[in-house]
Amino acid sequence: PAFPFRLRVIEALNGQLLTQTYYTTPLIREGKVLANPDADILKIVVVNRYRKAAVAKGFIKNVGLKQGAFASSVAHDSHNLIAVGADDKSIQEALAALIPHGGGLSFSLHGNTDVLPLPVAGLMSLQSGEEVAEAYTRIHQAVIHAGSTLAAPYMTLSFMALLVIPALKLSDLGLFDGEDFSFTSWADPIEVS
Repeated sequence: PAFPFRLRVIEALNGQLLTQTYYTTPLIREGKVLANPDADILKIVVVNRYRKAAVAKGFIKNVGLKQGAFASSVAHDSHNLIAVGADDKSIQEALAALIPHGGGLSFSLHGNTDVLPLPVAGLMSLQSGEEVAEAYTRIHQAVIHAGSTLAAPYMTLSFMALLVIPALKLSDLGLFDGEDFSFTSWADPIEVS
């Protein structure tokens, strides 16, 4: 069947802050648009850390994750919570794991979540450099083991909410087109004859 819209997707570029816009047919089940890890289309969300607000949702390509989700409170410029995942449950678990610590980096898979706490403004640790390096290496490797093809998945994630760098990013207010400098929708209407 023809879809009345195509999916507007953030296309991450490995090792770069710039992104591109990618279009694809959405995966829809029971009226919901879902991540499609087999096609490397994952869900990305931003949660406002400072006030109650709706969760901003979008889709991202070139992360490569096949299962699970990873999240961070290091998300330039506002440092809201940001997560990318293959399924909603893993995304929720990765985000929820950050809240008791006041922020950090996390990875969740099959109900198991690992966290590098960053309790100082969600950006800094109270642990030694050695302890932070060990925890970071562990969760970085977990994301890679879950399929990510990015050289630095957490670094890439931290810039997916930085609206001033084109082309497409996600803030707590929604999907933002850095070339038109305006908010846009992940559902790009197409005319159906």
